Amino acid sequence: MIIADAQVHVWGADTPERPWPPGRAAQAHRPTPFGTDELLGRMDEAGVARAIIVPPSWEGDRNDLGIEAARLHPDRFRVMGRLALEDPASRTKIPTWKQQTGMLGLRFTFHTPQSKVWLTDGTADWLWPEAEKAGVPIMLLPPGQLDAVDRIAERHPKLRLVIDHLARPMGAKDEAAFGDLDDLLKLAKRHNVAVKATGLMGYSTESYPWPALQGHVKRVVEAFGPERVFWGTDITRLTCSYREAITFFTEEMDFLSDADLEWIMGRGVCEWLGWPIPDEE
Repeated sequence: MIIADAQVHVWGADTPERPWPPGRAAQAHRPTPFGTDELLGRMDEAGVARAIIVPPSWEGDRNDLGIEAARLHPDRFRVMGRLALEDPASRTKIPTWKQQTGMLGLRFTFHTPQSKVWLTDGTADWLWPEAEKAGVPIMLLPPGQLDAVDRIAERHPKLRLVIDHLARPMGAKDEAAFGDLDDLLKLAKRHNVAVKATGLMGYSTESYPWPALQGHVKRVVEAFGPERVFWGTDITRLTCSYREAITFFTEEMDFLSDADLEWIMGRGVCEWLGWPIPDEE
């Protein structure tokens, strides 16, 4: 079974040579750089074969570190890149987006006061048909806006969408974080929608093995099927060890079969995004 983390961040320091956008340094919760070498060390120690790099928002709309990681370690990394959604010039980049080294698709967040309205005020409307036509999958974080995602998925059935962190609201815990889970489960009817079970521990006040989280995961897997539920960590926000994030799925949830785990722990996200798995893996 190949283990592939569906979301990790890497980032550099905020320096004059490579500055973060104005205001982002003060907003970032991770001021210490986290690079590819440190990530690889943790992956090797935990037994993680692959990872999808999602460039963090505090560095702005840049993908250079992720692309460089994929160039240096093509067997370990791929990238879901950032793009300035509100910039009209971005439209011209979609047809050739996946020609960049290691690039599999795009990732957007719609959870801040500025970006939240983009799903409904027309700002993002150009993106969906362009990405569908170019075969570019999209990861998105849309807490509280799953009705909008449903409409997008219905209108663009060939566009592959992945909902990050099960669309849980930022900062919420326990039942407050999962109160609208039924809204997510309704999206399972859209066969072009998958979900990332990433960063879940941050939505719980429990300790390992998070019994309440197990119940939520079970409902998600039953709705979407194991082929459309992708394990991952958002490793730099983990509240547990990397290994525990793995065994939470592989050892603690007895309702998951070996075949289920093969899909959830890596095969599913690789196939959905188009990252082939050689037979020997």
